[in-house]
Amino acid sequence: MTDTLSAPAWTPTVFTKPINVNGYRSVVEIFEEANGRFADNVAFTNFGQSLTFKDVDEKSRAVAAYLQNELGLKKGDRVAIMLPNILAFPVIMFGILRAGLVQVNVNPLYTPRELKHQLNDADTDTIFIFSGSSPTLAEVVADTPIKNVLIANVGDATGVDMPSPPAHEIFADRLTVKNVLAKGEQLEFTPPQINPSDLIYLQYTGGTTGLSKGAALSHGNLVANIAQFDAATDGFMRAGEEIVITALPLYHIFALMVNCLSFYWLGSQNVLITNPRDMPGFVGELKNWKFSVITGVNTLFNGLLHTPGFDELDFSNYKFAMGGGSAIQRAISDKWKQVTGHHIIEGYGLSETSPILSVNPFDSTEFTETVGQSMPMTEIKLLDAEDNEVPLGQPGELCARGPQIMQGYWRKPDATAAVMTPDGFFRTGDIAIMDKRNNFKIVDRKKDMVLVSGFNVYPAEVEAVIAEIKGVVEVAVAGTSDDRTGEAVKAFVVRSSEDVTPEAVQEYCHKAMAAYKVPKHVEFLEELPKSTVGKILRRELRDK
Repeated sequence: MTDTLSAPAWTPTVFTKPINVNGYRSVVEIFEEANGRFADNVAFTNFGQSLTFKDVDEKSRAVAAYLQNELGLKKGDRVAIMLPNILAFPVIMFGILRAGLVQVNVNPLYTPRELKHQLNDADTDTIFIFSGSSPTLAEVVADTPIKNVLIANVGDATGVDMPSPPAHEIFADRLTVKNVLAKGEQLEFTPPQINPSDLIYLQYTGGTTGLSKGAALSHGNLVANIAQFDAATDGFMRAGEEIVITALPLYHIFALMVNCLSFYWLGSQNVLITNPRDMPGFVGELKNWKFSVITGVNTLFNGLLHTPGFDELDFSNYKFAMGGGSAIQRAISDKWKQVTGHHIIEGYGLSETSPILSVNPFDSTEFTETVGQSMPMTEIKLLDAEDNEVPLGQPGELCARGPQIMQGYWRKPDATAAVMTPDGFFRTGDIAIMDKRNNFKIVDRKKDMVLVSGFNVYPAEVEAVIAEIKGVVEVAVAGTSDDRTGEAVKAFVVRSSEDVTPEAVQEYCHKAMAAYKVPKHVEFLEELPKSTVGKILRRELRDK
């Protein structure tokens, strides 16, 4: 173990708690320490059922023993997990990690094509899959390396029979997680030695520019980011007392690192929300909890604010909401503060960065419209197209270096080299500006930028302005082909009032922005296309 390190002098940060990114060799050590400290506390709750830390300890050990003995899996083998937020997820995950295996996180709503690519790319022969997702696997399983299919039903982790979709008929005779736990309890488990450089997750990127790539994250990467998050929240969290609402899917790196790992270390109770798209049901569940923390994306917070009953919840223990994944709009944060008493704390990161690179101070009383300052022990610089650092206040590609940066893309050295600078900075592909307070503002994704007569237009800026208009529920902006200007700005709007017309939108924008940024076209939709995490999919709107 090395000496405790404070954030280096070159890191402009308000997070002053000393951290030690080498304090644990693996996430498993963090997990086992939490189990010892908080054994009788409730760790996870879902559909009225709960697991204590002791339960998760014992059940995950059974999973690990089964994988070792019955399937013969060895340290470093990949195991896919394709589950929504149900109690089986953390039990299986910690079992995979304890056995020294590499977890391949799979979206349970993937199409057959997407699933086939990921399973082949990860080269895995074992998958834990939600019964309701098994028909997708059935279509492609013959064209993948998969041999071991283990079915997870809603009540398997607690042994309680609960309604679940039936597994596809070709998997009808496969073991369920309930069977795995029963068998594993009778088997010996031999803990392998896990080192900081050993892989923990293959976290696949969204694949917006082609087939998705697996970000190879190590135990050291996640240990570092947990320590960095702990430093950023220093003084705000009470060990063993927090109730955390987990509506973002656990297969997504944001919820996985923040909700599941960081708050597990703190002995917190995670309330797992399986279907946050059912907003009335979501708010109905929130009525049962005096929660202290909720994480989400802009569309989730916006959805809650528009759901009857949310403003009547008990916020007496509420501490903060943390947003990421896409820009939090000022209009949403302002409404959130009116209801809860606090602005949304915005952070920033990617799958490749474990994920957090920067965050606003958790005692912020203002909404900065930035993603805050760099995390401890994290360097960030903004580069132009020739890899020169840009002047203060000018846009450049955000590049980062720190202990949370991935080892690379799984078995893709050329793709890895393409996103790394010669001095070891990861190119995020996001355009940002740094202000005089060392806060970073994400202007937009490089590929989402609209080029109007040679002028750069960043959709996030236009979206933030339109979101201020009364009667606008949601908005997305994308580029569309234009014979005169090359590209033109087009706004896609979900409205709650007929007073929101194309002319009203354009008039409002003209008062707030340069003329070339004002949408030339405005189209009204019933809903915007979104990913399963809630990110608006601008790529599906381009040239629509």
